Amino acid sequence: MSSAPSRSLSPGGGTAEGAGQAAAALPVVLIPAYRPTEALPRLAAELVASARVRAVVVVDDGSGSGFAGIFAAAAKIEGVHVLTHLVNLGKGAALKTGLNYAALSFPECTGVVTADADGQHTAKDIVRTAGALVESPQDLILGARSFPPQVPFRSRLGNILTRYVLRAVVGQAVSDTQTGLRGVPMDLIPTLLRLRPNGYDFELEVLLACRRTMRDIREIPIETIYLDGNRSSHFNPLLDSMRIYFLFLRFGAVSLSSALLDNLVFLLAFHVFGSILPSQAVGRAISGSFNYYMNKTNVFHARVRDTRAMPKYWGFVVAFGAAGYGLIRLLTSVGFSVLAAKLSAETLLFGLSFVAQREIIFTQGKTRGS
Repeated sequence: MSSAPSRSLSPGGGTAEGAGQAAAALPVVLIPAYRPTEALPRLAAELVASARVRAVVVVDDGSGSGFAGIFAAAAKIEGVHVLTHLVNLGKGAALKTGLNYAALSFPECTGVVTADADGQHTAKDIVRTAGALVESPQDLILGARSFPPQVPFRSRLGNILTRYVLRAVVGQAVSDTQTGLRGVPMDLIPTLLRLRPNGYDFELEVLLACRRTMRDIREIPIETIYLDGNRSSHFNPLLDSMRIYFLFLRFGAVSLSSALLDNLVFLLAFHVFGSILPSQAVGRAISGSFNYYMNKTNVFHARVRDTRAMPKYWGFVVAFGAAGYGLIRLLTSVGFSVLAAKLSAETLLFGLSFVAQREIIFTQGKTRGS
């Protein structure tokens, strides 16, 4: 008869095997860095010494030879892994490099905590975010800052604008949209690696990806730190804000193009048929097909199957087409021209149509453990 394998006890009273598994599941910390200060190795050492994280991954995003000493100092710390980009590729690209490395090297960990290298995140808050990720391993954790008057104006204004636009357009209420301190669940990483942006807009796309997959977002308060007026930040208020808001402009651009196509086909068909109903049907069929594929591929970046999304989409097209037809008949009966009635009806239905696509048609369903 074979004897049962012996299991040594850990100091806390559990088995050494169980303690080892718990340690392996601890989150990895990822720090993308471009021309950092000497504070980076100190932060990495403090995180490793906390014994609350599995490892620290630092990505040198093409900082250049002048900063090699800082990264070499970090690499000497046990538990710190330094990856290097030959040239500066952008924060989003650095995050993808680190996320990919962490997922391949530490597949058993709960997830990855991303933090900035510019001194805005303390080791204490990074560890707290790691703990929140362990408690809620399926949620995206955001370390949310407060924005009192002493916070630099460019940081406060940029976050407020993005917050309200995100809430209005995407339907996601987040108090700090631009925070770089985030707890990323392990099973979310494959989705994030497929995202296209490589700059600061990547972090906003992460929020949109959570909305598309109906993944919960949990915020925890963190200390608000802006060193020397936030001069160490490489965020360009003009260029990077334009890149971020371009995500929202896609919504309007596709809708406008679809509306122009719809009205053009409608007018041509009305010239041929001389009747509103068939003209409405032809215009909606052509513009609807264009709108569906553009929204799926370029706006929502949805990975849902056409067999699932398309029937719902065309169901809404029929419903909104009927509503639009009724509105056009109503408005023409009170003196509107056909074109004016058409434009007015479509404007009224625009918001409802967008919400239907965002909430029902291109939503992938609740993500849990996939």
